[in-house]
Amino acid sequence: MSLELSAPAQPAPACANDDGVWLECIECAEQFGPFEDIRYTCDDCDGLLEVRYANPPTFDEFEGRGVWRYNAGLPFEVGVTLPEGDTPLHEVPRLREDIGVDKLRIKHEGMNPTGSFKDRGMTVGVRVAEELGVDRLACASTGNTSAALAAYGARGGMETLVLLPSGKVAAGKIAQASLHGARILEVDGNFDSCLDIVQDLAALGEAYLLNSLNPFRLEGQKTIGFEILEEHYEDYGEYPDRIVLPVGNAGNTSALYKAFRELVQSGSLDEDQVPKLTGVQAEGAAPMVEAVREGNDEVRRWEHVETKATAIRIGNPVNAPKALPGIRNTGGTAVAVTDEEITDAQRQLAGEGIGVEPASAASVAGLRKLRASGEIDADESVVCLTTGHLLKDPDAAFAAGDDPEPVPNDTDAVLEHINTDASISGRVSKRVSNTVDSTLLTVLAGGLGIAYLGYRKLRSKSE
Repeated sequence: MSLELSAPAQPAPACANDDGVWLECIECAEQFGPFEDIRYTCDDCDGLLEVRYANPPTFDEFEGRGVWRYNAGLPFEVGVTLPEGDTPLHEVPRLREDIGVDKLRIKHEGMNPTGSFKDRGMTVGVRVAEELGVDRLACASTGNTSAALAAYGARGGMETLVLLPSGKVAAGKIAQASLHGARILEVDGNFDSCLDIVQDLAALGEAYLLNSLNPFRLEGQKTIGFEILEEHYEDYGEYPDRIVLPVGNAGNTSALYKAFRELVQSGSLDEDQVPKLTGVQAEGAAPMVEAVREGNDEVRRWEHVETKATAIRIGNPVNAPKALPGIRNTGGTAVAVTDEEITDAQRQLAGEGIGVEPASAASVAGLRKLRASGEIDADESVVCLTTGHLLKDPDAAFAAGDDPEPVPNDTDAVLEHINTDASISGRVSKRVSNTVDSTLLTVLAGGLGIAYLGYRKLRSKSE
C-alpha cells in the first residue's frame, strides 16, 4: 500500500517533471504530471492524490527559515510568500506538571501571517495556481482558510472567492477575508455543503480550488512536521513521542504523516522515531474519532455537526483516507472532547501566556483526557499543535475570560477595591460579550492585528 510508513521512495515515472515531481492516486496508483492539467482527484477512480518526489528530502538539505527552508521537499524553490512558518514551540511548565507528562511543548501556528497554519498551505497552493495560469481562486471555509486564501491571493494579484456557512464563522476571520478583497458568499448550509459547491465550481472550470482536497495545499502544511522534529531535537536531543492535534478536515494529520514518511524514505528518520499522531475532535463533530475508535476503514459523514470550536465544525473530513493510516501506522489514536473541556484548555493555555482560538485548544483538552484515562503515559514527550490565534475568534476569547470589575473614579477607592478579598468574590458585572457589540470586538481585534502584522514585517526584514 502506498501509504505504509515503510514504503520506499519510488523512481520518477515518465510523467514526472524535470525535478522528479509527480502526482499519484493513493487508491489505484495512477500517476500524472504535476502541472500538465488542473486536477484535484484521480481521473480514473476519483481517489485522493499525493505529490510524490523521486528524491525525498533529508535534514541536511534544509536551510534558511520558514516554510521555504524545506524547499528540498516542496515543488518549488520559493512560493507566494509573506513570509510564513518558523512558528514558536512554547514551553508550558505549569501545564506540563498539571497534566503529568515528561515533556510538553506547544507548537503555536497562530503566529503565522494571517494567524493560522493555513498560510503554510497557501504559500505553495497559490504558487501552483500561478504555474497553472489560473486567475480565480476559491475555497470553502470555516474561517481560517478564507483569511489565508484572501491574503495570499491578494499577494499574488488573483481574484479570490470564499464560501462560508452563514452565521457559523467567527467575526475576526470574515473581517480578514473582507479586508484582503475576497468576494464572500454566505451559504445557507454547513461547511460540507460549501465544499460541495466549491468542488462543483472547480469541476466547471470556474475557479481553482484551494481547500485541502488540493494535494499541493498539504505540501506546505507538512513543514509543520519538519519544524517540530528539528526544534524538538535541538532542545532535547530526541524527537517527540507524540504529536496531538485538532482535526477538522484532517489535512494536518495527513500532511504531518507525509512529512514523516518522506524522512523515513530518505533515511533521515527511523520508523521507531516517528511520533504517534493523535487526533482530537469536538464531541459534536467527531466522525474521525468514531472511525478510529470503531476500527472502521472509512469515515461516516455526519450531516449535523455543532461545536463552539468553529474551525473544526466539519462532518465530512475529506482527507480521512490519508489521515486514518497516519494515525494507525504511527500507533496513535483519536479522542473527542466537550466544548467545556475545550474552553478550560483555552484558559489554561492563556494562563501560560499563549492565546489561541477554541479549536486550537482541543489538542490540549484531548491530551488531558487521554492522560487521565491512561492512554498516554507519564513518561511521554508530547507536542500539542495549536492552529489559530486567539484574535481569530474575539467573541469566544471574551466569553472565556474574566469579567470586568466596575470601580469608582478615585485612586483610594481603586486601592481599597484591589486589596479587598470581598471585591473578588462579590464582583457583579455583565459579561464583556454582552456589553461590547460584535462590531467593536472586530475593531479591537483589527487594532491588535495591526500590531501583530508590524511584528511580522520587522521579522521579515531581519531575515
